Amino acid sequence: MKKINIAAMLLGLFVMTTVVYADITLQSKKEVEGAWKLQYTKNSLTDKASINREDTWIFKDGKVTILHIPRDGIFYDQPPVNYEIEDGKLKVALVGNDRFDVFSVVEKDDKSMTLKGKFGGYYYFTKK
Repeated sequence: MKKINIAAMLLGLFVMTTVVYADITLQSKKEVEGAWKLQYTKNSLTDKASINREDTWIFKDGKVTILHIPRDGIFYDQPPVNYEIEDGKLKVALVGNDRFDVFSVVEKDDKSMTLKGKFGGYYYFTKK
């Protein structure tokens, strides 16, 4: 009986000390409209290593344009693609096909936004 009580107390302690990150549910496209500078990306929230970025994502009229994307020492701009809000998540069309990248919003205020990609990468933006 004592082992069960100790196990239950340890489980309770573990549950109470676990940090939970709840995604923010988007209601409309207006919540992300505007120009967002992508500062850096990380593989996880706790990852110490970050990758600096220089691109800007512009959300306007149901389209997102990504500008100044670094690649092999040069920069290029992606043509506008559709984006939508579905089930509270941001869906961004991929160039040249009918598939979407899906992002959850982890944090958002008037000046910053953090997105989580479907494969677990985190994108840290500031509003321009």
